[in-house]
Amino acid sequence: MANITKKVSWSSRGDDSARGEATPLLNGAEEVRYTRQQSGGSIFHIGRLSTVELDEEITSEEDSLRRRSLPKEIPHNEKLLSLKFESLDYDNIENQLFLEEERRMSHMGFRCLEISRWVICGLIGVLTGLIACFIDIVVEELAGMKYRIIKENIEKYTEVGGLSISLLLWAVLNSALVMVGGIIVAFFEPIAAGSGIPQIKCYLNGVKIPRVVRLKTLVVKVCGVICSVAGGLAVGKEGPMIHSGAVVAAGVSQGRSTSLKKDFKIFEYFRRDTEKRDFVSAGAAAGVSAAFGAPVGGVLFSLEEGASFWNQMLTWRIFFASMISTFTLNFFLSIYNGQTGNLSYPGLINFGRFESDTLSYNLYEIPLFIVMGAIGGFLGALFNILNYWLTIFRIRYVHRPCLQVMEAMLVAAVTATVSFTMIYFSDDCQPLGQDQTQEDYPLQLFCADGEYNSMASAFFNTPERSVRSLFHNPPGSYNPVTLGVFTLTYFFLACWTYGLAVSAGVFIPSLLIGAAWGRLFGILLAYLPSGTQIWADPGKYALVGAAAQLGGIVRMTLSLTVILVEATGNVTYGLPIMLVLMTSKIVGDYFAEGLYDIHIKLQSVPFLHWEAPATSHWLTAREVMSSPVTCLSRVEKVGTIVDTLSNTSTNHNGFPVVIQDAASDEPGKVCGLILRSQLIVLLKHKVFVERARSRLSQRKLQLKDFRDAYPRFPPIQSIHVSQDERQCMMDLSEFMNPTPYTVPQETSLPRVFKLFRALGLRHLLVVDSENRVVGLVTRKDLARYHLGKHGLEELQLAQT
Repeated sequence: MANITKKVSWSSRGDDSARGEATPLLNGAEEVRYTRQQSGGSIFHIGRLSTVELDEEITSEEDSLRRRSLPKEIPHNEKLLSLKFESLDYDNIENQLFLEEERRMSHMGFRCLEISRWVICGLIGVLTGLIACFIDIVVEELAGMKYRIIKENIEKYTEVGGLSISLLLWAVLNSALVMVGGIIVAFFEPIAAGSGIPQIKCYLNGVKIPRVVRLKTLVVKVCGVICSVAGGLAVGKEGPMIHSGAVVAAGVSQGRSTSLKKDFKIFEYFRRDTEKRDFVSAGAAAGVSAAFGAPVGGVLFSLEEGASFWNQMLTWRIFFASMISTFTLNFFLSIYNGQTGNLSYPGLINFGRFESDTLSYNLYEIPLFIVMGAIGGFLGALFNILNYWLTIFRIRYVHRPCLQVMEAMLVAAVTATVSFTMIYFSDDCQPLGQDQTQEDYPLQLFCADGEYNSMASAFFNTPERSVRSLFHNPPGSYNPVTLGVFTLTYFFLACWTYGLAVSAGVFIPSLLIGAAWGRLFGILLAYLPSGTQIWADPGKYALVGAAAQLGGIVRMTLSLTVILVEATGNVTYGLPIMLVLMTSKIVGDYFAEGLYDIHIKLQSVPFLHWEAPATSHWLTAREVMSSPVTCLSRVEKVGTIVDTLSNTSTNHNGFPVVIQDAASDEPGKVCGLILRSQLIVLLKHKVFVERARSRLSQRKLQLKDFRDAYPRFPPIQSIHVSQDERQCMMDLSEFMNPTPYTVPQETSLPRVFKLFRALGLRHLLVVDSENRVVGLVTRKDLARYHLGKHGLEELQLAQT
């Protein structure tokens, strides 16, 4: 075995205990060279293997405690990069076993695989649609029951006095539902909190987030989102659908459930990261499609939000999954609504039809729409900044599960109290006419007979219905004061709610806030002189405001335009929506990042953007790589391999295989790369040279043995190797990847970045002019460089 150190003057290493702790910030080339001389850069663990992935029973509780109770790290969180996250192996390991299998396969075999991919995508679509349907029906029934009970109670006490009992009842019902949702998330599966979109973005980017695509996560996600939406929180059920679709895809494509320990012996070929990640992008698209009834928007979401590698057939398959998903939801909801076959329920959120003749717009309104986009960008940035500080406070002080549940219950009670207070003090009464049929729970309260309280129609409803009424209720349905007060309160409630330990999305609250201030904007325009006819319908301003607010918070552009155009069923508004989203993104980016990017950064995930930082051309592979590299010989002693894998201080995940020249002490020439997971499988099956010679091994190891161990490879501690076996030798020739990607050490950082990002690599070897390994580039080496306020900065690495 060879330990290779850099042969350059600035590579002298300090004390190993300081690894990853004292990486300086970089603000300029001169300073970099100087600081490198002082500290020699930071060695850090190449691809630290996450114990969370390996030993579920022991580590789930420890991990949640460790993840949540690290207050001392938090003040520096912006400048940290966690070492606990792994990369996915998107690149196929083309060893002899793989090539033999591919060569044995006939043309017909490849055709069958292609058919299997289509079948899996169809299954993903059907299951995602069914889950969406289940969530929708249960939420409708629970929320309906809750609102009917409260409505009867309020009407009873309006006449005789004692409305405080109604308030108490509302608060208790909300808190009880949210408590159930909070307990299952905080105590059973913390990764199911929030919308799950940041985690799926990371997964599609190539980061292995522990436990993110488990069956348990899906169950907790679905139950949690039902409780939080029915519990009256300022949340939506659309975001979690994307996560749910991704989990369904990850499970179906593997043809087995590791959680249930059930193997169906199908789709075994797809048990590797390359295939699984493609299917997860199809699942995420199917989730978007089921949530918004937007199949094309779903495909574009997967494309825009992360999938590194893309081809035409993948696009077509993902579109198929999305279309099947929206059709399944449509069909089953039509049965539920007693109109079998009437396919008018394409998504969980139905904006209703925007008819072209009633909602046309003029050319001179486009500048107004752009102004609304700027307002949306500014309000979105304000929302994100407030949520950022709130999240830091939560990580610092609210890290115990019981505190998280109590906070969720507090938010639920406060939401009910605020809603009740607003309805109580509102004197905005509207006539209950024929066109008010969409008000399912009209609340009279102190209004005259034949009238209903307008504020109640905004608060006393599921958020989706409130959005629809803001879009479609005729002019005059809302008082400007009602809308202003509602926007203000709902803005802060939604900001406080996002990040709680409950499953919840931010799409619908954003749309609702935007629709409220957009409608207010439209009403105020009518007060302009001679403006009565021109600005007749405030509904179109509600739509533009909703787009501006959502774009300002999440900063999606292409996919969001298409999603909103598909959801409204009217392409006429394509141009205004696109202009509004572009404006809101430009204005919002000036002040703060998008909400999902902020949460990814707060979790210290090594996320790779599309391009390397703009000013990084002067950095080379030699300066960013990790070294020294732990290498193995082509035929290596078993004891050496076991010691290397057991060494906790260097928990590497990939090992270059070198041909060592016995005569010299020079580093060996690279001849391949082998992964920790492969070595563990080889040790488990005791693939030793001596056993092969003495014919002790019953059969030759096949690719199936590696696939059966995927994705939860056993930890090295669980594999017993006797003292005699430690003296044996292991031949790695057949199992290593003999053609790993390599770059010369003078390669510029952007070039290294492009190669790494486009091919979805996990390890990139850095070699000298004679093909000797001098270092290794992993995801963390590239992700730690980013553009800060003072130019190029280098993030610190931490064992969080």
